[in-house]
Amino acid sequence: MVAARDAVTPESARNLDAVRRGFAGIAAGSVDAMLESYTDDLVLELPYASPPKVVSGKEAIAEYLGAAFTVLRFVLEITDVHELVDPTMLVLEYTSEGRVLSTGRAFANRYIGIYWFRDGQVRRVREFYNPMLTADALRPELL
Repeated sequence: MVAARDAVTPESARNLDAVRRGFAGIAAGSVDAMLESYTDDLVLELPYASPPKVVSGKEAIAEYLGAAFTVLRFVLEITDVHELVDPTMLVLEYTSEGRVLSTGRAFANRYIGIYWFRDGQVRRVREFYNPMLTADALRPELL
């Protein structure tokens, strides 16, 4: 795995740290820990989900992701950081490796995430990934 470079500007470094803390919460399977570094008015956009999904507000997102965390356990690793002219935004590339809790079946994915920040917290995420890879891992074995 290629190590992601660190952010160059102090504001980008602070923002990247917020994402890394959120990813640590995901690895622990804790929605509460994940959302500690996110704003209350967070918006999560999943344009490649089937159907495409936009979830608004920390409480709604906690419910949505909490359901996923009862089925899946995974880690996200940042592979590249793209700083933008707007210091309140980052584009991140990252990968996941995980397992379906009920079957132990492995899955992996690649992501591009556009992140917006306010005061060092994540306020909006637009995440692009291949939903079929996770769906395949969740599919019951065919007889």
